[in-house]
Amino acid sequence: MRVHTVIRGADPLSSPVALLFLHGVGSSSATWSAVMDRLADRYPVATFDLLGHGNSPTPDDPELFTRDAALGDIDDLMTELGTPTVLVGHSLGGYLALAHAATRLGVAPGLVVLNTGPGFRDEAKREAWNERSRRNAHRFGVAPQAAEINLQHDGVVMERLSEIHVPTLVLAGTADRPEYAGAGEYLARKMPDCRFVAVEDGAHDMHQSTHADEIAELIDRFVTDRVLRTG
Repeated sequence: MRVHTVIRGADPLSSPVALLFLHGVGSSSATWSAVMDRLADRYPVATFDLLGHGNSPTPDDPELFTRDAALGDIDDLMTELGTPTVLVGHSLGGYLALAHAATRLGVAPGLVVLNTGPGFRDEAKREAWNERSRRNAHRFGVAPQAAEINLQHDGVVMERLSEIHVPTLVLAGTADRPEYAGAGEYLARKMPDCRFVAVEDGAHDMHQSTHADEIAELIDRFVTDRVLRTG
């Protein structure tokens, strides 16, 4: 693979599902360590650093930092795991999980997304988002070309939400910006099998420390009650 990966926990060959954790722009796979620690005794858990983040390389060519290339990295790690894999994503990672489900219908048996949204159907709104992302690369703490991974060039997720039939859990912290709760409620209305949960006092990075126990419990309960029963 072209990115730094981590796989640990239960044996993928003896588990009905694995969990693949996706981080947000400007952070790294390490942000999922606390939640992964709490789930590794029951599931194979995996994660990776997006290109230009954490321990992954930062090539100069901005063409390598695309959404579709990141989805290919997800494909590669799912293949390596060799077992049905639930995607768990935060912020940009949540959008990537939704984009993977929208472009590879039924491949992942379940989705969990935190403090994220489905992007924009309107081209002008996408361009405004893209301009802000490029302008704020230094605030994300990544090289300018690495911010390209946060850009949106189409509305494929918005257009295909009604086609994503796998069980989906959407979490939004009440201490985060209110648009994430609004996006979560929108996903719950538009996706056929989606549940929205507001996490009390959860900030944008609530999974890292303050709410790691609660997030891990919600993921475990969702996988047990919805993904495995549906599968």
